[in-house]
Amino acid sequence: MTEAERVIRVLLVDDHDLIRTGNALVLSASDDIEVVGEAASGEIALLQAARLEPDVVLMDVRMPGIGGIEATRRITVANRRTKVIVLTTFNLDAYAYGSLDAGASAFLLKSVQADELTDAIRTVVADDAVLDPASTRRLIEAHTGAAEGGAVHPRSLLSPREYDVFVGVANGLSNTEISERLFLAVPTIKTHINRILSKLGARDRVHLVIRAYRHGIVAPS
Repeated sequence: MTEAERVIRVLLVDDHDLIRTGNALVLSASDDIEVVGEAASGEIALLQAARLEPDVVLMDVRMPGIGGIEATRRITVANRRTKVIVLTTFNLDAYAYGSLDAGASAFLLKSVQADELTDAIRTVVADDAVLDPASTRRLIEAHTGAAEGGAVHPRSLLSPREYDVFVGVANGLSNTEISERLFLAVPTIKTHINRILSKLGARDRVHLVIRAYRHGIVAPS
């Protein structure tokens, strides 16, 4: 099976049956997405994630017992291949910050449209990251009040070509757009990004963007 034909396996986590059912119906309409399990609590989510090893977990935040942010932390530590998209009805910055710090690759409100949700799932599997637009500006500002204390500037850690790719990511360019700008093949861009993540100790593209803002490489619009 080619990458384009691969079915994305999703675990749904929410303590409301109706929300899980609704998300399952939305996702089942996509040929490339399969719901492989459901969980009504963080505790069950941890067990299901370990057993099923899904590609993506749709994670609620407020649940009895282990909450979504702590469950996200444990899942991403146990299996770095599993991506977590945090869904919440609460547009509170603390949830966005906590989710990203815990290892989530995306933070979205439950009011997101069906096509936006499926697109987000495909995006995180492609090693990208997604933020709810309403939270993005405040998130960046909260992380960029000052440059990282004592942190080494990315330019001194990356090769010139890696730095060019890093700047492209920081400006929100896709791998295809970066490849066209730098006249490099897309697989080469992916290789560079993996090296950049490793060298900078970043979890994903969102954290690369935050790093770039902290060092003034790009500025909030």
